[in-house]
Amino acid sequence: MEFPFDINQLFSERISVLDHNLVASRQSKERPDLVANIVTVVDELGRASARAQQLPAPITSASKLQSQKHQVYLMKDRESSRGSGIVVGFLKVGYKKLFLLDRNGAHVEAEPLCVLDFYVAETLQRHGYGLELFKFMLQHQNVEPELMAYDRPSTKLLAFLAKHYSLIQSVPQVNNFVAFEGFFHKRTVAQLRRVKKPDGEIKPYSSMEREVVRQEQRSLPWPFAPPQSPQRSVSSLSPNAGSSPSRAPPCVTHSSFPRDNREHSPQSPLIDCCRTRRSKLVRVTKRLVMDESGQRVESLSVWISRLIFVSTFQLCSSLSRSQLGFN
Repeated sequence: MEFPFDINQLFSERISVLDHNLVASRQSKERPDLVANIVTVVDELGRASARAQQLPAPITSASKLQSQKHQVYLMKDRESSRGSGIVVGFLKVGYKKLFLLDRNGAHVEAEPLCVLDFYVAETLQRHGYGLELFKFMLQHQNVEPELMAYDRPSTKLLAFLAKHYSLIQSVPQVNNFVAFEGFFHKRTVAQLRRVKKPDGEIKPYSSMEREVVRQEQRSLPWPFAPPQSPQRSVSSLSPNAGSSPSRAPPCVTHSSFPRDNREHSPQSPLIDCCRTRRSKLVRVTKRLVMDESGQRVESLSVWISRLIFVSTFQLCSSLSRSQLGFN
């Protein structure tokens, strides 16, 4: 990748390591114009990597590098472009705190070094530059490739790891990271901490699975949903019941509440009649209102609202007439 300025002046080494300071050499630290050129190189590399991976936005930029504790390994070719040098590619790594699943499905908390972005210019691929850059990073970080995690690896990166490091068997995860079996086998107990997380906190990865879960959790609207009776605690019914789970709650009879005794209430036949009428209306609403041609006349919710209003009005009118002595 060529630029309209001297790459050799920006980066003195074949592979330079950039951090949040965006300083590749002592000379670039003292000259703001060189720092601006480094920003241009990093931003252009991030955009090229996003295009190659078909990402909607770059995941590598100078501003993100300045705000995060990540490192970028940038490789150049000194002899190209009439001695001005060209940029071959880059590799971005950083530590991430992750919750992963091992082969047995147990949740493991770890903070491994992760490969976050990896790009080599299309015209310079299959020349060994990517392998040279990756080996330099492993030596500089003193880490093995199977002990790393890989953020959204492309098919080319997975093929690269399988060819040069025999990393084939990966453990499926619920996030975007990929971890191989050696990640869990070769790490010490101090590096991996098993945590107990409820299943509800581990969300499905795909949006389709999330939508299925939402559909299953939705309940049918009234009156088609099954009735749910509230649960009564033993302690609320009797303060002397104790904490024994085998002890049954005391039986509450209607005789202890004279006002609620329906058998002695003069209005109980009227109330029972209204309840029966309302139950019949509810059963009728379970059938969709259709005309002769099979088309829906009105929405079900409108009919339910009307029927509840009529039933309530009739109940209140009947109770008022009964209290005034008109029955």
